[in-house]
Amino acid sequence: MSTDGVNHSRRRMLIGTTAAVGAVGAAFVATPFVKSWSPSAKAKAAGAPITADLSKLEPGQQMVVEWRGKPVWVVRRTQEALADLKKVAGDLRDPDSAESVQPDFAKNEHRSIKPEYVVLVGICTHLGCSPTYRPEVAPADLGQSWRGGFFCPCHGSTYDMAGRVYKGVPAPLNLEVPPYKYLSDSVVLIGEA
Repeated sequence: MSTDGVNHSRRRMLIGTTAAVGAVGAAFVATPFVKSWSPSAKAKAAGAPITADLSKLEPGQQMVVEWRGKPVWVVRRTQEALADLKKVAGDLRDPDSAESVQPDFAKNEHRSIKPEYVVLVGICTHLGCSPTYRPEVAPADLGQSWRGGFFCPCHGSTYDMAGRVYKGVPAPLNLEVPPYKYLSDSVVLIGEA
């Protein structure tokens, strides 16, 4: 085959132009696809840290906030509830929280930064129901040894006032402690340690 009369410089220019147009087209097609891998603004906001103002929370009261679509409890424990944490330790499955999901700062008896306040994800570790806050001592339905805590009505799991699970119930682990930190004496940031 003869290549006489073929303009090689024009051919190179046409090939280069075609390649450039193809690359730009591929970039336009790929951009929405690549952007779909990034979480949306709504998804980012759903996982963002939240603040809770504890200034109006009285001893013995519970506050519920939402973080990452989950209920998060903040309980201001009474001095009696804190004293009872020692009394129930022998009845707990994991009193030292060795198997629990929690930040390092919560690896203590009260599972919190400040003993007075406990911050817990309000989802039972058995099948994901939401336990109820039961601060009363020795109610008829929970027995004389009940010192206050959380009761899951779905399958009967019980947790003490630090979210530690009792022995002999379906729940395998203590309630989760989310990462959190205090921004001031009365404001806590949940979702960031």
